[in-house]
Amino acid sequence: MRSNTRPLLIYTILIVVVMVSLGILLAQLTRTYFISFFEERIEHEHAYFVDYLQDYDSHEQLDEAEFSDLSEQFNSAMFIFNQDNQLVLDTSDVLDEVTEEEKNQITEQVTNQSHNQRGTLIDDVFYYPSSIQIGNETATLVLASPVHSLGNITKNIWLLIGVTLFFGILLIYFIGYNIFSKYIKPIRSASSVASRLAQGDYKARTYEGYFGEAGELSQSINILARNLQEMTSAQGMQENRLEAVINNMGSGLVLIDERGYILLVNRAFLDSLGGEEHEYVSYIYYDVIPYDAVHQTVQDVYMFEETISHTFVAPFHIQRKHLNVTGAPIFSESHKWKGVVLVFHDITELKQLEQMRKDFVANVSHELKTPITSIRGFSETLLDGAMKDEQMLDQFLRIILKESGRLQSLIQDLLELSRLEKEDFQLDIERFDFVELVEETVPLIEQHAKQKSLKIQKDISASAMIEGDSGRLKQVILNLLTNAVNYTPEHGEIGIRIVDGEADVTLSITDTGVGMPQEEISRIFERFYRVDKARSRNSGGTGLGLAIVKHIVEAHQGSIEVVSAPDAGTTFHITLPKKFTEH
Repeated sequence: MRSNTRPLLIYTILIVVVMVSLGILLAQLTRTYFISFFEERIEHEHAYFVDYLQDYDSHEQLDEAEFSDLSEQFNSAMFIFNQDNQLVLDTSDVLDEVTEEEKNQITEQVTNQSHNQRGTLIDDVFYYPSSIQIGNETATLVLASPVHSLGNITKNIWLLIGVTLFFGILLIYFIGYNIFSKYIKPIRSASSVASRLAQGDYKARTYEGYFGEAGELSQSINILARNLQEMTSAQGMQENRLEAVINNMGSGLVLIDERGYILLVNRAFLDSLGGEEHEYVSYIYYDVIPYDAVHQTVQDVYMFEETISHTFVAPFHIQRKHLNVTGAPIFSESHKWKGVVLVFHDITELKQLEQMRKDFVANVSHELKTPITSIRGFSETLLDGAMKDEQMLDQFLRIILKESGRLQSLIQDLLELSRLEKEDFQLDIERFDFVELVEETVPLIEQHAKQKSLKIQKDISASAMIEGDSGRLKQVILNLLTNAVNYTPEHGEIGIRIVDGEADVTLSITDTGVGMPQEEISRIFERFYRVDKARSRNSGGTGLGLAIVKHIVEAHQGSIEVVSAPDAGTTFHITLPKKFTEH
C-alpha cells in the first residue's frame, strides 16, 4: 500500500511546495507594489505639507489643532522633529493604528538617524520620513499612513492559494488515481508478473487494463505467460515421457558426449552394473565403467562411426551376468559429431538357457545311452547263441526288462516335465483333505521302507482342507518319500509332519540319510542333476523327480525349502496356500 501511494504523495508535496512558494512570491510582489504605491502617495502628501509648512517662520508657530484637522482629512498622522530631534508636533491621535510603541520606535530611529529614506512599514502603518525647512530651521517630517488594504490583500492571496491548493490536491488525487489505475497499476502488476516469470512461476497472471499502451503491455505479458506455461507443460510432459521410457527400458542405456563424459544412465543400467546415478554422470566413461569390452566399443564407434557390438561378463554380487553392449554414434542434423549411445542387453538368461539346452541334450543322451546300450548288448549276446542257455537267457531277459523299464520311466518323466512347463498347463482344482492325501500315499512306500528296516514317524494333525490338484500333489508327496527311502541307509528314520496354519499348510519330510553340501542345494531342482551320480543312478532315479516336484509346487502358488548337511539328513518343507487364486 505504501508503494502504491508514494507517487501521489510525492506529487502532492511537490504541488504544495510550488503553491506555497507562489504564495510567498505573490505576497512579496504585492507588498512591494503597495509600498511603492504608498510611497508615491505620501510623496505627494509630503510635497503638500512642505509647501504648507513654508508659511511658518518657526516650529513654535505650528498649530497642533490645525495640523490635526489636516491629518484627519488626509488620514495620515504627522510627526515633526526639530533639529535637536525633539518631537514638536504629533497628530497621531487621529489614527487608532499608531501605538505608543510604534511612536517610540519612530522617535528612536529619527534620533539615531537610522531611518530608511524610502519609508518603514510597521504592522499596518507606513512611516515616511523626510527633511524640511521651517523658516530658518531644519526639521524632520514623518508621515504615518495606515495600509489596511495590504494586510487584507495578503490574507486574500493566502486564502486563494489555500483554496486553490485544497482543490488542487483533490484534483491531483483524482487524476493520480486514474493515472495509477490506467498506467501505474498495470505496469507494476506487469513488472511483478515478469519477475515471477523470470523465477519460473509460469502460472502468474497480471491485471489486464483496457487503456492505451499499459493495457497492451498487460495483455502481452499474460499472452507470454500462457505461452510459457503451455510450452513448459508440454516440455515437462515430454521430459516425463522420455524419462519414463528411458527408465523403464528393459535394456541399460548410457549417453556419452563428444568429449567422453557420461551425460545420462538409466535404471536398467544401474540394476545391471550396480551403483548410483551420481557415481556415473559427469565422469569420463573409462574412469567409472571398468570393462575393456565397453571401452573397446566406444573406441570403435569413435573410429569407424558405425554401430559396434561386444559381449562381456560382469560380476554382480555372487552372480555373473552376461551382457551385450551395442554402441552407436550420435550426429546432429548438420552431421556434427555429438557423442555415443550405449545400449546394454542382459543376455544372462539366454546364456543360461543355451547352457541348459546343451546340458539337457548331453544328459538325455547320456541317460538314454546306458539302457539302450545294455539292451542292445544283451540282445546281441542272446542272438549270438546265449539264448540256448536257459539260465543265461533268463538273466539277460531280466536285465533287458529292467533297462527297458528304466528307459520307459525316463521317457515318462520327460513327457511329464514337458507337460508341466507348457503355458497352457492347467491344474484340476478341487477342495480336499491334505492330511487324508498324505495318509493314502504313505503305504505306497512302506514296503520299500520295511525292506531297509526304516522307521516312519508321523506327526499329522486331524485334518487340513486345501484347494488344489490332489493327483499332482500326491505325485509330489510320493517323489519326496521315495527319495527319502532311497537315500536313507538301513535302520534309518523318516519323519512326516503336517502343520495346519491359518492361511497355508506346511508338509515337512525328514530323513536321516546321506544329506548334501550347502552349495549343492540350489542345484538339486535342475534336470538330471545328481549330488552323488553313482548312488543316484543305482537307486533307479531318472534325475527329473525334484524338477517335477518344483514345477507342481509352484503351479499351486506354494514354496519349497530344503535344509540339509552331509551325513546329517535332509528336510524338505512344502508350504501350500489353503485357497488357490486363479491368475
